[in-house]
Amino acid sequence: MAKEVNNSVQNGKDKGEFMEEVDFASMLEESFKETDNEVTVDGVIVEIRDDVVLVDVGKKSEGRLYTSEITDKDGNLAFKAGDKIKVVVTGYRNEKPIVSHKKAIKKEKIKAFIENFNEEDSAPFYVKIIGKNRGGLIAENSDGIEFFIPRSHIAARDPQALVGKNAKVSILKIDKENESIVVSRKKPLDEERKKRKDIIQELIEKNEAIEGIVRKITTYGMFVDVGGVDGLVHYSEISYKGPVNPGTFYKEGDKVLVKAINYDKDKKHLSLSVKGAQPDPWQEIEDQLEVKDVIQVTVSNIEPYGAFVDLGNDVEGFLHISEISWDKNIKHPKDYISEGEQINVEVVEIDLKNRRLRVSLKNILPKPFEEFLKKCKVGDVVKGAITTLTNFGTFVKIGNVEGLLHNEDASWDKNAKCKDLFKEKDEIEVKIIKIDAETEKISLSSKELQESPIQKYAKKHSNGDIVKGKILEIKDFGLFVELDDGVDALIRKEDFGLEQNELKVGDEIEAAIAFIDEKKNRIRLSVKRLSKLKEREALNELNKDDKMTLGDILKDQLK
Repeated sequence: MAKEVNNSVQNGKDKGEFMEEVDFASMLEESFKETDNEVTVDGVIVEIRDDVVLVDVGKKSEGRLYTSEITDKDGNLAFKAGDKIKVVVTGYRNEKPIVSHKKAIKKEKIKAFIENFNEEDSAPFYVKIIGKNRGGLIAENSDGIEFFIPRSHIAARDPQALVGKNAKVSILKIDKENESIVVSRKKPLDEERKKRKDIIQELIEKNEAIEGIVRKITTYGMFVDVGGVDGLVHYSEISYKGPVNPGTFYKEGDKVLVKAINYDKDKKHLSLSVKGAQPDPWQEIEDQLEVKDVIQVTVSNIEPYGAFVDLGNDVEGFLHISEISWDKNIKHPKDYISEGEQINVEVVEIDLKNRRLRVSLKNILPKPFEEFLKKCKVGDVVKGAITTLTNFGTFVKIGNVEGLLHNEDASWDKNAKCKDLFKEKDEIEVKIIKIDAETEKISLSSKELQESPIQKYAKKHSNGDIVKGKILEIKDFGLFVELDDGVDALIRKEDFGLEQNELKVGDEIEAAIAFIDEKKNRIRLSVKRLSKLKEREALNELNKDDKMTLGDILKDQLK
């Protein structure tokens, strides 16, 4: 053996490689020890019993063969006494040969396999691991041919776990003398690893699109076979629109163009991209699209806060709910648009850095305020529906615009509030009292369509009438006097005939009506005028009564 080692080292072999060969040879030799007695012979069936068949194999005693070996699945015997039969002497029990017909058939198959074996045409094939011995594993192919896998070529931490499973193997050695075939599970695995490594390296280096086949679809992406190597296309790498469900676009077996984007050597994980194999549509947008452009899109998905629209080139834009309609009270986009519908929109924002595109539908629709100005003006009486009630008033929808009806313009009752007078969706009649075109605000009034307290008061009173009232408020410029329920009047400072300082809130005061302005809902009173009227009355009385002197009249006035 020492001489053998020296010769091998001299021939350039590494000592470790040589020891591996020695170890392999010893294991193979050990595996054959179990079959030293397995010699194939032609025997003759002497007698067939229930469980045992006696076979003359040229020994002192007949060989014992289990009857089940020559019985088919229906229980029929394939041989009869006197028939020739090939058997293998597997051993001896009490100096009587133990023989096997099935093993003889297997050995015949092995012999035929060896004779027909062509090393140049040899390719990996699949076998089933059927057992284990001290040297390695025993395997069998679909034709019942047995193979031996030595320990060093099992390529598994727990060889016992492979028993009962299929394995891909390659021919390692053919032993014609012992009629045995040694195979390797490690060899095809190494070849596949190398092939995988070469394919991955080529994919990464070339950075080109390659056609693959979809092998499996999951919730997080899909596995694609590219030349015998499976890579993962994450669901975020399928479309430029963003993360999508791969099952929506592909099914297993589909062909798809992909590009390798990353390889994790530690995890042996190849990452692929479908969108990376396509032209970047955002580049097209940068070159061809501008803000204010009107484009046709398809509504692809609707959410409560807006809708996503497909531009038709793997790019989606976002249509916010506030950009769908001029109606400020829009509840849900589905009330205005539907999925699959083609609509025209205006581009309002292009964010190439973050790959975001915002569009507007309302911008290409007629502006409601402009339509309103064409049809309505200040002074018009129109009908509208209550939309929103607030503490300061209510909003009334007139066509496609809203006007504000303030509390003070809703009723002649100063204490009345809109939320007490109306409820949402009520239809009311209002008068347009102001239009602010710059701020697009509309002021409304409902009280101007009602008879005011002053108008009612004017039916019973006129200029020059002498009236009494209670002082409500004292100002520098005059007094406010309550004449009736809801009817107030003003006495200017210059219309007093006495000192204002002598009066206080709550005092009763008498004055003459100077004028009633029903349009502006105002009444002016005058104490001076009252004095003049009384003087005139006094003079009239004097003219009627000749006995009364001027001194008498003045005396009465001074009392």
